[in-house]
Amino acid sequence: MTATPLVVLVGPMGVGKSTVGQLLAERLGVAYRDTDDDIVTTEGRTIAEIFVDEGEPVFRAIEKRAVHQALAGHDGVLALGGGSILDEDTRTLLAGHRVVYLSMDVDEAVKRTGLNAARPLLTINPRKQWRELMEARRHLYAEVAQAVVSTDGRTPEDVTQAVLDALELKEA
Repeated sequence: MTATPLVVLVGPMGVGKSTVGQLLAERLGVAYRDTDDDIVTTEGRTIAEIFVDEGEPVFRAIEKRAVHQALAGHDGVLALGGGSILDEDTRTLLAGHRVVYLSMDVDEAVKRTGLNAARPLLTINPRKQWRELMEARRHLYAEVAQAVVSTDGRTPEDVTQAVLDALELKEA
């Protein structure tokens, strides 16, 4: 028998998937898992290093494997990397899961991440690149999600409660 995640969080880099995911897991009494962490552990290097050393296509293949393994083997709260929804097979696998899209606008992204160079896809003109990434991805996040929760101007605790309410989940 394979495990199935209780909740899957998707959304752009810096939206708070890790922070909210950990809070959500604590409140639900389940384990938390982040596919970006899985990749770093498995590969023994940062995501930025994989991008620089191997390029985005190699990273996306590694990410796809990590996401598919986590979807099949984790029964708690699962946070996916921001670009994981670009893969059609991944989007298909997400059907039937409780997926929440954590959203934010560009001003909030600037506040949270500073749109810094540690984010490999935001190295030149980060504000413009973030907007372009979101234009390309927003509809994909929405496509896979059962619920959309805005994080703009909210604390992680408020967002966590909004996710619980949106999915009608009870705390442990």
